[in-house]
Amino acid sequence: MVRTGREDEPTRDGGGDDVPGAAGAGTHEGVSSQVELLRNAVRPYAWGSRTTIAELLGRPVPTPHPEAELWMGAHPGDPSHVVDSAGTSYSLLARIEADPTGQLGAATAARWGNRLPFLLKVLAVEEPLSIQAHPSAAQAASGYAVEEAAGIHRDAANRNYPDPTAKPELVCALTEFHALAGFRDPHRTIELLESLRTPGLSPHIDLLVGQPNPDGLRALFTTWITLPQPALDRLLPDLLDACVAHVKARGAFTRECRTVLELGESYPGDAGVLAALLLNRLVLQPGEAIYLPAGNLHAYLHGTGVEILANSDNILRGGLTPKHVDVPELLRVLDFGCGDMPVSTGDQTGRLRTYRTEAPEFELSRIEWADGESDEVPLPRARPLILVCTEGSVTVDGVPLRRGQSVWVPASDPDLSVHADGRAQVFVATVGAEAPAHDTL
Repeated sequence: MVRTGREDEPTRDGGGDDVPGAAGAGTHEGVSSQVELLRNAVRPYAWGSRTTIAELLGRPVPTPHPEAELWMGAHPGDPSHVVDSAGTSYSLLARIEADPTGQLGAATAARWGNRLPFLLKVLAVEEPLSIQAHPSAAQAASGYAVEEAAGIHRDAANRNYPDPTAKPELVCALTEFHALAGFRDPHRTIELLESLRTPGLSPHIDLLVGQPNPDGLRALFTTWITLPQPALDRLLPDLLDACVAHVKARGAFTRECRTVLELGESYPGDAGVLAALLLNRLVLQPGEAIYLPAGNLHAYLHGTGVEILANSDNILRGGLTPKHVDVPELLRVLDFGCGDMPVSTGDQTGRLRTYRTEAPEFELSRIEWADGESDEVPLPRARPLILVCTEGSVTVDGVPLRRGQSVWVPASDPDLSVHADGRAQVFVATVGAEAPAHDTL
């Protein structure tokens, strides 16, 4: 695809029909493998990097525009393309629609309405994303029905629910990855706020002190997110000054205060700066992951990661963005449960390390080889797979896969494995195990 110059226009990795390695699916015990390379869209959002994704894909840097997300999957807005042995590419979405049982497996196709229920991404976060949350399946279905009945166009800027499905997600760090996620224990938040107490902030602190539980968090967050702009303009400058003093004194909440200062500089007068004070401030190391279920308020701040999510566009924003913010709807979906945000390193079986969640739409695993290692790792079967290589190079049933490349493996493919010669890393995305576990083809 040729770039048109629009900031929101995706590009495709792989450079068209001359994708290296496109010649040839592998074989397995005499049965032809259907493993095929993917060409994927790159989304150039303003918060992205001019180097990270381009370097991953072996393209020149810096790029003319920020590149934020590499999409791998069958999202209707930007599906990947499978590349056959002749170098010709076909839409993965069209491939699935033409043969849902062969591509997805009978159980997956039946459960998810003949669509691939997950989307795999590489995220390159150079600037903070908006503070946001995603709805549950029931909330999405009801919100979608209301907006359809109201005649709001699905591409309208004020549309909250362009589709009727949930959007849980999981992100695994490739580099040190900074995020805000989930409401912090209110007692710890009170300690933070007390260390920053100003005359304007005092009544808000007292609100949480009087009710240090999820109800108190709801009351304080609701108060902050609905403050009139003049009130925000009075409250925030003194708060930011208190954060500066805390950082200079090397206080216990220096990282949190630095984050508030950075957000305040990028989004002056934004209620999301206040909301950041209520959330867990996380630094994930490579290989660590967080799962964000429905209602979890979060914002990615900086770093590179692999994200897997349900194939949905439903986002309720709470600040740090010029985009549409619907406060009543956000409050309807938010979960004010509080405490430390769980960080996962995955459950290991042999070389396969799986990040297990409650989400039926997806499952993400990671495989690593050190220098000098080259053993084969069997892959989950009777389920559709997308593999992406993020370090070194690997071979998937005879198909070579270098850093930045990905492949599609339909559910009807025979048993297969992946192996490397030396240091390498590959991520394996598929549907949740429960749905297709008894699939027979």
